[in-house]
Amino acid sequence: MKRNLFLGDEAIAQAAIDAGLSGVYAYPGTPSTEITEYIQKAPETAARRIHCRWSVNEKTAMEAALGMSYAGKRALCCMKHVGLNVAADCFMNAAMSGIHGGLIIVTADDPSMHSSQNEQDNRVLGNFAMVPMLEPANQQEAYDAVYDGFELSERLGYPVLLRITTRMAHSRSGVARRPVVEPRSLSYPSDGRLRYVLLPVNARRQYKKLLEAQAVFTEASESSPFNTFYDAADKSRGILTTGIAFNYLSEHFPDGFPHPVLKISQYPLPRKLVEQLAECSEILVLEEGYPIVEEQLKGFLASGSPQIRGRLDGTLPRDGELNPDIVGRAVGCASEAARAVPGIVVPRPPALCAGCGHRDVYEALNEVLLEYDGAKVFSDIGCYTLGALPPFRAIDTCIDMGASITMAKGASDAGTFPAVSVIGDSTFTHSGMTGLLDCVNEAAPVTIIISDNETTAMTGGQDSAGTGRLEAICLGLGVEPGHVRVMIPLRKNFEQMKSVIREEINYRGVSVIIPRRECIQTFKRKKHTSK
Repeated sequence: MKRNLFLGDEAIAQAAIDAGLSGVYAYPGTPSTEITEYIQKAPETAARRIHCRWSVNEKTAMEAALGMSYAGKRALCCMKHVGLNVAADCFMNAAMSGIHGGLIIVTADDPSMHSSQNEQDNRVLGNFAMVPMLEPANQQEAYDAVYDGFELSERLGYPVLLRITTRMAHSRSGVARRPVVEPRSLSYPSDGRLRYVLLPVNARRQYKKLLEAQAVFTEASESSPFNTFYDAADKSRGILTTGIAFNYLSEHFPDGFPHPVLKISQYPLPRKLVEQLAECSEILVLEEGYPIVEEQLKGFLASGSPQIRGRLDGTLPRDGELNPDIVGRAVGCASEAARAVPGIVVPRPPALCAGCGHRDVYEALNEVLLEYDGAKVFSDIGCYTLGALPPFRAIDTCIDMGASITMAKGASDAGTFPAVSVIGDSTFTHSGMTGLLDCVNEAAPVTIIISDNETTAMTGGQDSAGTGRLEAICLGLGVEPGHVRVMIPLRKNFEQMKSVIREEINYRGVSVIIPRRECIQTFKRKKHTSK
């Protein structure tokens, strides 16, 4: 059988296409970005007219995907783990309404925070919404989980949350494809108004159905091919693994497991399979992320049953991602010590690219703010967050997408002056516009710098929803025309930039400064492809 060398993200994308996908909805966010990019570039996408444009944020992506499902077609919604926080309102209520066409929501979690501000485990949100979850252990299983997940979603009548992690998303393995499925025809649920209009009278009815469905979800997990029990004679220990942790364990036992092992890749936790480990003296739980299964086992198994070991008792680290060395130590296998970085290798923190327009913005801003006591700069998430590092040290906060504007407003309300917000063009349209409206409604004395590099640069140069529209958006939200200022961040314009920043800081109302210069990396790529 022909096998394809796929990233985990690519396996997910190809599986969705092969399973009859009609639309993918997403906002760029590492480590999920490559799923949508693969679909955008796939030759089948144009031929089958698969929707693949980027959404403005994860909330709009989730809502559009649910709308496509309502129309009877299969939809994929992709985001990094913190993106599910943005989409949570629709996600939680999609569990109440259920679906029509198959709907898979991919959450790409980032244990160890390789490119994120937290390492939340979105299995918590899956349990919170009470929806079925899949957590593949390898790239082939990621493909199969999506291919079969659409059918599972339609059979159960609910969205399916597919959880991967950074290592799964960005590592490669051979994957065998399965027969291509034709896209679903347009259709609508016969009971749509009873399910999709969540007035309290309907919502109460739907919540009872969701609760009743939990037994069906568990039964599906009990019989799932993604959950496997490997028996063994030595019952002094049982091992329960979830997702990619199964690979780390398998590396130490190429000839078979000496202890019983339960591999979990579909949730809810299959109680009957778990109970097969109860005859072991202790159970070691290997899971990537929070000790979710470890905590559930303490409730599943009766008092005096096997001792549960894992992240909670210190057998495994409480934070960060697992790896073969950590797992090897936990199971008592001889394992090479993690290789130390040679002393000659000097750690190099990330930095703004040479020629980046954000550099000129921060240099001008820093010089102007020296003229004021108590100035604070509230930044956002994007390339410009690197302004926190030397040589700029230009920002004081970075919390979540869009927070720069509203935090600046709150600090201004508390008496901070000047309160400056720095936000990128893509982040502004993602979740900064509503904060700007708050500022306008109260005529808050804040200065908002929308550093416009005309792309979503941090995640690889995807289209930015605000390109060519930022001035119109700001004016439409009510910013005074004389205080929407555009400038070109170049060294030759340095004094002019300082003058504009100073003038708008001294204006005791809402002002928006838009330094606009194309991202140096997208400029280079365009120049290269035009040759």
